[in-house]
Amino acid sequence: MKEERKGILAAGNFIVDYLKIIDAYPEQDTLANILEEHQSNGGGPYNLLKNLAALKAGYPLHACGLVGDDANGRWILDDCAAHGIHTGQLHVSALKPTSHTDAMTVKESGRRTFFHQRGTNDLFEPAMCDVKREGARIFYLGYLMLLARLDAFDEAGRSGASRLLEEASAAGMITAVDLVSADHPAYREVVMGSLPFTDHLFLNELEASKVLGRCLSPDEPEQLAAAAREILKSGVRGTVTIHSASGAVSVSAAGEAVVQAALALPEGFIAGATGAGDAFATGFLHGIHEELPLSRCVYLAVCCAAASLSHPSPSAGIPPVEQCFALGERFGFMPFGISNPSHLMQG
Repeated sequence: MKEERKGILAAGNFIVDYLKIIDAYPEQDTLANILEEHQSNGGGPYNLLKNLAALKAGYPLHACGLVGDDANGRWILDDCAAHGIHTGQLHVSALKPTSHTDAMTVKESGRRTFFHQRGTNDLFEPAMCDVKREGARIFYLGYLMLLARLDAFDEAGRSGASRLLEEASAAGMITAVDLVSADHPAYREVVMGSLPFTDHLFLNELEASKVLGRCLSPDEPEQLAAAAREILKSGVRGTVTIHSASGAVSVSAAGEAVVQAALALPEGFIAGATGAGDAFATGFLHGIHEELPLSRCVYLAVCCAAASLSHPSPSAGIPPVEQCFALGERFGFMPFGISNPSHLMQG
């Protein structure tokens, strides 16, 4: 009898975030005051795994990446162990420092600015990831555009990311990909090359704009759905989900379309937005792992994103999954969406 696959193998960026809440963003050569400081997990796979641990997902969580032989690298390894995350494929290198980010958030506006050291993430390559070893059900890869060797193309015109995703697909895993809103000279090409090996793609409206070469509004679900459909036709096998601060739109290759508004959070609830997109992906993929309907996956995704906003760090605000679901009933939803989403699949 074939053994059932369980758990998530999350590969890519492992980063230490140094979060600073500041009173104002300074002009060059001037000074701002730091009001709060936090050290936390950062990077898509690290945030995803920490969030799933906070949700008390109940299935195995596996990390795959590369950290430096330094204090930040040891901090990541210890933090993963403390949260039940397996680190058998979290490698160590002395060639570069562990990747880290100084994330500055202006207290009043919540607007963020990042200063990023790419470090060992630039040395992470497909050969460091054994997709068959853990028996995981889902393979998550993030972030495209911040993994130099996975974003690079070989002589056959294939990126390292596309080859790793193809390998995971061949092993029978569900594949998921997340992007980052960084500048990259081949942004569209890196994304498009990976889509035929991707089951679930997450991107915000800025990243979707970079892929499609036109500006998308965060507040127009019909426009976002049209963009998701366009990307879906480029080869994604399951769903394309575009999220914004106002809500999310998800369309599937099976013909489904879901529009879900963001939660109507009370004044003072939001302490920081760092990692909110990763929290969204966490809720969605937990639903996929548990075989929930697409509408419930997206619902849980926006609830997880909202919970993440309650703390300056990415994962400290995430409660167990049932409490996360309950946030929707507690706060209700913002104006967003349309009365009949069925026609979103037209065109």
